[in-house]
Amino acid sequence: MTSPTKAEGSGSSAALDPELASNSEPAEAKKLEGRSPGQLMWHRFKRDRTGVVSALVVIFFFAVAALAPVISKLYGKDPYTLYAQEPDYPFLLDDFAMPSGSFGGMSGDFWFGVEPKLGRDVFTMLVYGMRTSLYMAVVVTLFSVLTGVIIGMVSGYFGGKVDYWLGRITDFFLAFPQQLFFIAFMPVVTALFVSPTDETPTYLRAVAIILVMWFLGWMGMARLVRSSVLSLREREFVEAAKVSGASPARIVRKEILPNIVTPILVQGTYMLPSSILSIAFLSYVGVGFTEPTPDWGRMFAIGSSIYEEDPMFMFFPGIAMVVFVLAFNLLGDSVRDAFDPKTGR
Repeated sequence: MTSPTKAEGSGSSAALDPELASNSEPAEAKKLEGRSPGQLMWHRFKRDRTGVVSALVVIFFFAVAALAPVISKLYGKDPYTLYAQEPDYPFLLDDFAMPSGSFGGMSGDFWFGVEPKLGRDVFTMLVYGMRTSLYMAVVVTLFSVLTGVIIGMVSGYFGGKVDYWLGRITDFFLAFPQQLFFIAFMPVVTALFVSPTDETPTYLRAVAIILVMWFLGWMGMARLVRSSVLSLREREFVEAAKVSGASPARIVRKEILPNIVTPILVQGTYMLPSSILSIAFLSYVGVGFTEPTPDWGRMFAIGSSIYEEDPMFMFFPGIAMVVFVLAFNLLGDSVRDAFDPKTGR
């Protein structure tokens, strides 16, 4: 009888000796030894296929928005030219000012078709509208997160009367009906700087949208941060920092803030797509961006008036917004799961 090979002997001995099997550490655990929390989070995130795909989709949208002028130059068209009036495209619109081609006028020259009545290129309108919506949403989200973090940390750490009055201010702003306030207050903000007889500049409309949305967008973050700080300020490491003579600013910056980064980051990923929807809503009801600024909400407003004659005009901006909002929400879930060591994902 031949003796078993070395590999077979070692495998059978491990299988027959449970003590030896229990003492052997998994290779995965060895790889994670000595890693920082950030490295562990990145390791967990990379294993989440949904999160990785969502991140790639979000990066793609931001890349397209950043490269909108380059894409427009390579494509050979822009979102402002009325191509139906150009001599190179004499039959772009029919007698009813609708796209003469099928599927909204889609062709090799106009990939996503043309806009009814004016004949502008839908593809570049979508790309530049993406640029407008994403940039505005990023600015609004950053301002809202920063304001909410500051107010929430001050309220939660100092407590007492400070917490009481800041809490009442937060409740006061939460009582505003946001959408109605947006519609009513946007004309007031623009009228403060521009005469009613003059056209409001695009940059002033952008500033007004940022101010109004920032004004009513920080309260949820403030409440989240306050509750997190309240649960941390009595912990042993915070008390030890107080005993050592550390100032409140240092305690908040060095001891408390690093421990609430996760909920802040996750909440921020939910706030950004919500800001995009709000910006689109303002343009849709006519108090946001106006002609000729490309914007997703304005494209929806145009599409809603001609959807029976040209349903394709609303198709591409609708798909783009749904995909981006869904991807960002899934990314937020994946980031939360990557930071949470108790999850099984």
